[in-house]
Amino acid sequence: MKSLLSLLFGLLIVLAPAAAQDLAPDAMVQQVTEDVLTVVRQDKDIQSGNTRKAIELAETKVSPYFNFQRMTALAVGREWSKATPEQKKRLTEEFKALLVRTYSNALISYKNQKVVYKPSKMAAGDTDVVVKTEVVQPGNKPIQLDYALEKQGGSWKVYDVIVAGVSLVTNYRDTFKQEMSNNGIDGLITMIANKNKQLEAGKK
Repeated sequence: MKSLLSLLFGLLIVLAPAAAQDLAPDAMVQQVTEDVLTVVRQDKDIQSGNTRKAIELAETKVSPYFNFQRMTALAVGREWSKATPEQKKRLTEEFKALLVRTYSNALISYKNQKVVYKPSKMAAGDTDVVVKTEVVQPGNKPIQLDYALEKQGGSWKVYDVIVAGVSLVTNYRDTFKQEMSNNGIDGLITMIANKNKQLEAGKK
């Protein structure tokens, strides 16, 4: 489930910003996902396991569509309010790097899963919505995959992904809480930074 979540969240990050800015959130999710599926299917380097290319692709395209500071705050929980501005900045940078590297690794493992888009329930004026999709895999039960988005200015940004009812960002909370209990916020920053170094070196 974790690799599937990483894959599908990763699939949501690679569309030219100008093309998606004016779309409704459900239309944005569908267009971005389908465009990225097309890119991955056609990119032989990514299919053959070129992690560096996948990382560069993700790092270039992910920022316009995700509110990483809110995602980090959700993952850190109550301790977020106790962090200094510099700690918040470093936490956000490291958590973003962790997610990007995880999703990039997932991009190279795509195996022709299909995505079904559910009807959207959105009222005029809504600024916080959930877009529901379903991932269909041959020989396995479909998996519910939902995107929580908020409107910032004139554009929508993802701040959480929920797979089979489990939130991506809050799924990190117990691990983060334990680390902060033992070593404080700086210890958490170090832990995430070390994980990023391991991923960079190709370690699991």
